[in-house]
Amino acid sequence: MRENQQEQDFPGTDRRSDTHDNALHSSPTVVENANPPASPNGVPHLTRRSFLMWAGSSGALGALPATAPAAPVAASAPGGTVDDSIVTVRLTVNDITQEATVDVRTSLLDYLRENLQLTGTKKGCDHGQCGACTVHVNGRRVNSCLSLVAMHEGDSVTTIEGLGTPDRLHPLQAAFVAHDGLQCGYCTAGQIMSAAALLTEPCGRTDADVKEAMSGNICRCGAYSNIVAAIRQVRDAD
Repeated sequence: MRENQQEQDFPGTDRRSDTHDNALHSSPTVVENANPPASPNGVPHLTRRSFLMWAGSSGALGALPATAPAAPVAASAPGGTVDDSIVTVRLTVNDITQEATVDVRTSLLDYLRENLQLTGTKKGCDHGQCGACTVHVNGRRVNSCLSLVAMHEGDSVTTIEGLGTPDRLHPLQAAFVAHDGLQCGYCTAGQIMSAAALLTEPCGRTDADVKEAMSGNICRCGAYSNIVAAIRQVRDAD
C-alpha cells in the first residue's frame, strides 16, 4: 500500500534499489541540471530523494540575491564637506541687527524664544491657529510658528518687547490694562500685536469689524468683550 501511494503521488516513479540509495550516501552528488532526468517517453523518473534534491537545488538558486552594484563614492569637497542644513540670515529684531546661524528648519518663533530669549512671544498651538505667536514682519502681522528664519533675510521683526516697555507702554498695552483685556495673560502678547497691526489695516469701525479682524487670535479665558473695548478706545482716540 505504501508503494502504491508513492506511485500515485509521483506519476512515473520507480523504486530505486537500496544499493543505489547507499551510493548516494557514500559519494557526493553533483547536480548538473536543476531539472529531473526524463525517461524515453518524456515522463520524469523521480524518487523521493531525487525530487527533494531537485526541489532544494531549484529553491536555493531562486533565493540567491542579485548582485547589487557598488554604491558610488561621493567625492569630498576641498576643505571638508559643506553642511547644507545650516544657514546664516541677517535680520533686524526690535531695531537691533542680528546674524542668525540656525538650522534651516528653525521657525521664527523658536529663534526668538530660544536664541534671543524674547519669551514674550508665546508658543500656543504651533499650528498657526491660536495667534499667541503673532509678531510684526516689515509692519505686517504674521504667525511666527509658521514662518522660518531662513525666509527673513533683510527683514525687520518686531515682538511685544519692541512695542513698548514697562516704563513707556504702547497705547494698546495701557488700554488692555485699563479694560482688563487679559486674565491668564498667555494670549495677551499675540492679541496686542494683532491689534497694533489692525490700527494700520483697512478695518471697519464697528465691533463686528474688529472681532472679524481679530478672529485669528484665541482667548481661552473669554475676555473678548474687554479686548474689543481696549481696541476701540485706541482707535477712537486717533
